[in-house]
Amino acid sequence: MRVVLAEDLFLLRDGLVRLLESYDFEVVAAVDTGPALLQALLEHEPDVAVVDVRLPPTFTDEGLRAALEARRQVPGLPVLVLSQYVEQLYARELLADGSGGIGYLLKDRVFDPDGFVDAVRRVAAGGTAMDPDVVAKLFAKEHHRDGPLSRLTPREREVLGLMAEGRSNAAIAQELVITERAVIKHTSNIFTKLDLPVSEADNRRVLAVLAYLR
Repeated sequence: MRVVLAEDLFLLRDGLVRLLESYDFEVVAAVDTGPALLQALLEHEPDVAVVDVRLPPTFTDEGLRAALEARRQVPGLPVLVLSQYVEQLYARELLADGSGGIGYLLKDRVFDPDGFVDAVRRVAAGGTAMDPDVVAKLFAKEHHRDGPLSRLTPREREVLGLMAEGRSNAAIAQELVITERAVIKHTSNIFTKLDLPVSEADNRRVLAVLAYLR
């Protein structure tokens, strides 16, 4: 699986390259600025991009902007964004085009190699991988709004929140101490209440997550 990596701190960038290569990823470019990231994404069209939000020259949202521009030019290009803090605006902008292949993790998650690599793979496959802290903050903001989400029961909201983190039915069942059959029933209710059309199961999960996080 081909990866483009963008991180301005040399030690972290080098560490991420070594980590990804140890899990059989091919890092086709490892860059440290926003303009270099955009060029690398358009040149290589990788299976997934792992991108720090803040890159030179502005150190504001250069990495995110480059990733969003690349997704505009290469629709559906999978992007996993790394951020030092939970920044809701960045998460929302990333989710705005309504398609999958999106992840938003806090940099601390890198220190769990298996979990981080699993997130990279989920995003590359067109799924979502949202940091639990990001999900919690976005959910807190949405909690009092009217709309389709207000139709969900508290348990269905819990299930949808765990789906947003990229968890499987089995993992959701384990976390909530319920059966997988119960999880399947809850997800079916979620799809119905969010008016999601019948389609391939993984795609419906992504659509549900995007509806939730937007």
